[in-house]
Formats: sequence, C-alpha cells, structure tokens
Amino acid sequence: MDSAAASQAQLRGGSPAGHRPQLGSRHNQAERDAAGISGDRAFQALLPAKAAADRLAESDDLDWKEQLPRPPREGRWNELAKDVAAMANTRGGQIIFGVRDTTCELVGIDPDKANIEQYAQWVRNHVHPYLPDLTFRVLTSPDGATSVLVADVPASPMAPHLVYGTAAKDKDQQAAVAPYRDRDHTAWMAEHQLERAYRDRFTRAQRAEDEAHHLLAHAQETVAAQHTEPTAYFFALARPERPLPRTAPRLTREETTAVAQAARRGGRDPMRPGPLASLEVVTGNPRPGLRRWVLSTLLLPGAREVHAELHHDGTVLLAANVSWKAARNLVADDLPDAGVAVSEDFIGACCRDLTTTAWELARRLRVDSAL
Repeated sequence: MDSAAASQAQLRGGSPAGHRPQLGSRHNQAERDAAGISGDRAFQALLPAKAAADRLAESDDLDWKEQLPRPPREGRWNELAKDVAAMANTRGGQIIFGVRDTTCELVGIDPDKANIEQYAQWVRNHVHPYLPDLTFRVLTSPDGATSVLVADVPASPMAPHLVYGTAAKDKDQQAAVAPYRDRDHTAWMAEHQLERAYRDRFTRAQRAEDEAHHLLAHAQETVAAQHTEPTAYFFALARPERPLPRTAPRLTREETTAVAQAARRGGRDPMRPGPLASLEVVTGNPRPGLRRWVLSTLLLPGAREVHAELHHDGTVLLAANVSWKAARNLVADDLPDAGVAVSEDFIGACCRDLTTTAWELARRLRVDSAL
C-alpha cells in the first residue's frame, strides 16, 4: 500500500443522559415517562420545578443558585467561572439559576435579564483551558410563569481548568486557582491534587492516541490483505473526546443502517459521489464486530473498496480506495512516473462523508463532547 491519509473531524454532538437525572439538556425517554411529561421542551422546562419541589439536594454535579450570575467585584473571583471550572474539574453537572439553595424553593429568573453571551464571555476570559462544550439555556414553564437558567457543564478531558483573576491590591498581578466540587460545595485543589489531575489528563490523551493508532493500524492490515498491487487508500478516524462507556446502550443494526442512510442523504453530491455511495449496497446489512458495526465492500468484485466502522462508543473509522479507476480519466502525459494516480475529488468526498457520518452517529448516540 503506497499511501494513507489520516484526519480527525471537529464536530459537536447531542447530550446523553448522565449518571443522575439531568435538569437541562441531558434527558431520555425513561426520565420523561417517569415524570409523566410528554415532549422534550415541556420535559426540560418542568424538571427543575419537579426537582425543587422534591427538595433535590445539591451535590457535586448539581448546584442551585437563586440569582443570575453577577459581574465580579473588585478583587473577587468571577463566581460563575469558578463554579463552572469546579464542575468541569470533577465529573460535570449543572448549575441551575432561579432556585434558592437553602430551601430548594423555585423562585425563577427574569429571562430578559439573562445575558448568555456575557456569561459565556466571562468563562472564556477567566477559565483556561477553554471549555468548548459548555452551554447555557433559559427554560420556561409551559404556562410562561417561571423561568430558570441552566448551565450544562460536561466533565472535561482537559481538566484541571484554572480560574484566573487579579489581586485586589495589584491589578497587574495575575493569580490562578483550580476549584473542584466536594459534595455540595466548591473547594480548591492542593498541590498534590493538581499534580494528579495533570497526570490524569496526560494519561487520557496518551491512551486516546494509542487507541486511535490501534484502530487505524487494524484497518490498514484489513485493507492490505485484499491487495497485491500498489493501491492508495484514504484512512480517517473521528473519536469523541469522551467516548461513551462500555455500559452505554449499544447501537443496533437498524440504528447503524439509519445513521449511514442519514449521512449519505446529508452529504449527497451527485457530481462527487463519495464512499457512502459505494457502501449503499451493504448499508442494509452491516456486519457485527468487536463493539462496532462494519460496512465493507472489500470482498465485492468490481466495486470500489470501502471499509467503514461505527463503534458503540461514538468512534467512526473510514477507509476508501482513492486510486480505483483514477487513471482512466488521465492522458498518458499526466500519469505519474512512480506510485499510483489518485482522485482528488474523491478524497474531498471522503472527508465530507466522514464528517457527516461522525455527526449522525454522535447525534444518534447523544454524544456530549467534541470529536
């Protein structure tokens, strides 16, 4: 095999249900049924009210706030940035504004005064590294009487996140702290906790890189076994920053087919058909693999060789022959002296199809992190 190209797509997905009932954007049908609520918008709007009525206590992944975020006063930390960083440094969670923390009384907020862009800017200015998956959302009850602001904070693979501020006596003096949630309150990391947090971050990054290389190497071996003549392939992998755990519900055969069909529709270009078009003949019958489903035309005679894997943790792998019949449209003078001819248009179509497939799979699995 003469060449291989690897790439990663930067995408965003939806949000899966977490380890406890989530009050904002993370939800599932079981929670709706248990609450006796129909419809996503009604469900999301009523959950804070139900949780407050049930006196759901604050914890490391739930923080009640009575008032909307306020600008930092002189010499003080930005409280919103501190609270967001603390949850991101622990296991993620939600901050609900409009509920009195001492009594869990739902007091609501004025939605016209909720400045989501300003809140996001505060976090960008004061929390490092950047938190790309943080979301703010105003939820209003169906009768329009009560609104709350929900800050949905995912657990971050880039933890620890530091909160930066200035000293009260010296405006040029920058200071940084690393908060975390300790049950129902915010604490500050000591030196040994910071050391471990950084070590865990680097370990996660190395493990993710090793797993990606392993998947790509296995795909290359699978493809190489089918060829004896020089051939050029495109290899690409999209993997969530936080892959879904093995205990998460597995993708079914029917869901895999639906993802592939939706991705093909979403990225269809009649002038530049991509690898998903080549996989159409096998889309209805994906093969089961190890924690994945496989769509492949490697063994189909006369077809362009394409191999795609949709993993249960949200990973998508794509391998496609980019030299298949590429030389037939070239005149003799344009043929390469060495190597093989490749189709530039098809390489672009491969990038497009990888992106649409990764997006559709993330949406189907409700992945809550970038890829």
